Amino acid sequence: MDSREYSFEGSEPEIDGYAHVSAEATVVGDVTVGPNANVWPGVVLRGDVGPVEIGRETAIGDNAVVHASTVGERVMVGHGATLNDSVVEDGALVGFNSTVSDATIGAGSIVAMGTVVPPGYDVPPESFVRGMPASVTPLSETNIDPDSVFEAFSSGDYANLAARHEDLFE
Repeated sequence: MDSREYSFEGSEPEIDGYAHVSAEATVVGDVTVGPNANVWPGVVLRGDVGPVEIGRETAIGDNAVVHASTVGERVMVGHGATLNDSVVEDGALVGFNSTVSDATIGAGSIVAMGTVVPPGYDVPPESFVRGMPASVTPLSETNIDPDSVFEAFSSGDYANLAARHEDLFE
């Protein structure tokens, strides 16, 4: 089974042959999904008003919505997160049910679950972002060990899990 892929005004999704995109994901228009990326059930990737780019080894969790956004390499986007007209740089983690709108999340940053990052935010690399609206703290000023967080939510682990779910990603 293939994901639900739709052209939009002449733009076709481009999914790398090594990516895992669930048959229950919806991919519309100008969307590129890189190698070893995994896109889980219920995800919507909408490249209608701007392109969507999903980098290599990036995991987009169940029921996330990515609209006109760029998501770097080895990024984790949690279940139910929404990215709208935003950039999430390499190695970042966007927690479950977070919203990032018209903003940039710097490389290696962690966005806590349920955080709302409003328009205009430019989160520096290696930051911890939390709250509604978001507040930003350098990771170095927290008690958070980013290595343990990223190990727990490794995009590589999700790639391995996706490979084991042949029925979802055929």
